[in-house]
Amino acid sequence: MTETVGTTRQGVGESARRPDATLKVTGEFAYASDLWLDGMVWGVTLRSPHASAWIRSIDVGPALRMDGVLAVLTHEDVPGEKFYGLEHHDQPVLAVDQVRYQGEPVALVAADHPETARRAAAAIVVEYELRPAVTDARAAADDPGQPHVQPGGNVLRRQPVVVGETFTADVVVTGEYEVGMQDQAFLGPESGLAVPAEDGGVDLYIATQWLHVDRDQLAPCLGLPPEKVRLTLSGVGGAFGAREDLSMQVHACMLALRLNRPVKIVYGREESFFGHVHRHPAWMRYEHGATREGRLVYVKAEILLDGGAYCSSSPAVVGNAASLGVGPYEVPNVRLVATGVYTNNPPCGAMRGFGAVQACYAYESQMDKLAAACGLSPVEIRVRNAVSQGSRLITGQLIDAPAPLAGMLRTLEAMPLPAATDGSDLRDLPGGVSQTTHGESVRRGVGYGVGIKNICFSEGFDDYSTARVRAELVNGEPHVTVHTAAAEVGQGLVTLQAQIARTELGVEHVSVATADTTVGSAGSSSASRQSYVTGGAVKAACEAVRERFGGLEAREALEKSGPIEETREYRHRPTYPLDPVTGQGDSHTQLALCVHRAVVDVDVELGLIKVVELAAVQDVGRILNPLALEGQIHGGTAQGLGLALMEEIQVKDGRVLNPSFTDYLIPTILDMPPMRMDILENADPAAPYGLRGAGEPPTLSSTPAIAAAVRDATGLPLSRVPIRPEEIALR
Repeated sequence: MTETVGTTRQGVGESARRPDATLKVTGEFAYASDLWLDGMVWGVTLRSPHASAWIRSIDVGPALRMDGVLAVLTHEDVPGEKFYGLEHHDQPVLAVDQVRYQGEPVALVAADHPETARRAAAAIVVEYELRPAVTDARAAADDPGQPHVQPGGNVLRRQPVVVGETFTADVVVTGEYEVGMQDQAFLGPESGLAVPAEDGGVDLYIATQWLHVDRDQLAPCLGLPPEKVRLTLSGVGGAFGAREDLSMQVHACMLALRLNRPVKIVYGREESFFGHVHRHPAWMRYEHGATREGRLVYVKAEILLDGGAYCSSSPAVVGNAASLGVGPYEVPNVRLVATGVYTNNPPCGAMRGFGAVQACYAYESQMDKLAAACGLSPVEIRVRNAVSQGSRLITGQLIDAPAPLAGMLRTLEAMPLPAATDGSDLRDLPGGVSQTTHGESVRRGVGYGVGIKNICFSEGFDDYSTARVRAELVNGEPHVTVHTAAAEVGQGLVTLQAQIARTELGVEHVSVATADTTVGSAGSSSASRQSYVTGGAVKAACEAVRERFGGLEAREALEKSGPIEETREYRHRPTYPLDPVTGQGDSHTQLALCVHRAVVDVDVELGLIKVVELAAVQDVGRILNPLALEGQIHGGTAQGLGLALMEEIQVKDGRVLNPSFTDYLIPTILDMPPMRMDILENADPAAPYGLRGAGEPPTLSSTPAIAAAVRDATGLPLSRVPIRPEEIALR
């Protein structure tokens, strides 16, 4: 039970204190990797070293003969279905006859010590027959002679958007853009503890984003009914999309059921890079046509996304990239196609921004080109084409809630710029105290970025959440318990659920029960949806409890009635799939806007970049928790900075070259600059409390703003992120 206690003033709109804050700061918080149970043993996964190969034989004998080894399992030991997946069951529990990417699980080992398990896994002898690997996404999409990664071919979804007939204009700009493979880089590795139960089922304590979809994939593979596979959320050390897919869940459960003993699996950092999906790399071609005054006439675009070896959530990522592929701009004529392909590269799936990030970098780069071609400022070109309430997306969907983009841009433009750096403090210069420069080759640049992101699940997905609320007297005081299956992954959802209960029921003492599968599904902690959908469910359940109070105060009502409990489901308004030919349809629930301005200093001789300041304006509908909201904007911006300047999984011939935080760099506190923020509240009438999901939009607009600022400083086109030092150092 997670206890959240405060006063009624810590309701919606207040910066209520997180119940886990002190524990996390002091290092006492229990993450999934801290789980422990007497008698437990350790599981380890053997993974393929090859991107594409047939498996000719597996000899587990050397591992089984080692002291302390309790079990070695292969695909032949899977008790039920051998395949699982988020949207398509195409991913094997353990490789059956082939491997499709480096790192694919091949066998499992359980031992009485983790080091014994690792040595045993290394002792397993697998005979591979290498075969050609499909590692070029562009060839996978266009070359019918390429080997098929999956039986149905290499194209997993192709989504056009077709609007209008006019594709000539006075001013035309074109560009080709590339986005590298970004990792979610959460600090808490994949981990969990599986415990066999007396009824023949299994209890899994796990760090995840979506308890019920985990269960629904696990149960068929374990050969068990869903009610015998029970999941409880453990402490999650970050997620950002990577925990939507299964990792070690089914492996730990298989070993626990085989041995009838608790089994713990914890990935090391290197294995974590192989054990979860990543952001899709993208290749994009754009052509923008406009009048001489800078009004958009048409956009043509091709967006290619590398989904890697398995489907994961790639079809939804393609849908987002297509529907949001020209950004928050009014464009009457569009010919766009977004394509996702299979390759033998690492699987890709959900990551903060989910398809919209890649397109945003390209269309914002184009808007800067168009501004220059029309003789307009970067802000003015965006203002002249900005959507507003009453505009339509390129899919034909009406924007029926406030969308004050032009005003947001003017607000951002009016914010004061930081003072010039005089070079007296090396910490203010690119390279910092390493003394690479004293300012002689440093140039300043300013850039802008705009992003639009869909909130909640789209394209007809049955997107709902369930909440159970119980009110009772404890020691004579009203006490409320909120129970949902919504995953707290660091975003502050536990705090918000308690805030809603305090607001709706006027009580002081609120507890939020640990999320598990004994209550109905809450969906995934992704798509910036939990405040909207689980918040809506908690609000509805609280309203039902309050109605049973009969107009009395909580204490008086409970003295008369005894405990009151209500369960409610909450669904947002329906959405619909995009037409497969025209791309038309009301595919999204809600849309969110964020705009960024970046100021950078660039050492043009050494290619070093210092982000001096980031400023953001974001419309959040209504602020539910000011401090938590600011943290989300800072955090999303930091991941956008990482994509712009430093974060990329290096993949060559299907092999990951940098699976460590030594070589995969993420922004630290020294890399993040001061931020100015202006947070707007233009309520969405269709959403609970008028809120608008806020976690993802800052990730979109920060990346192109930083890239634009570097272009402004260097005069270079810079068509790829992350920007590498050798691309900007003057030769």
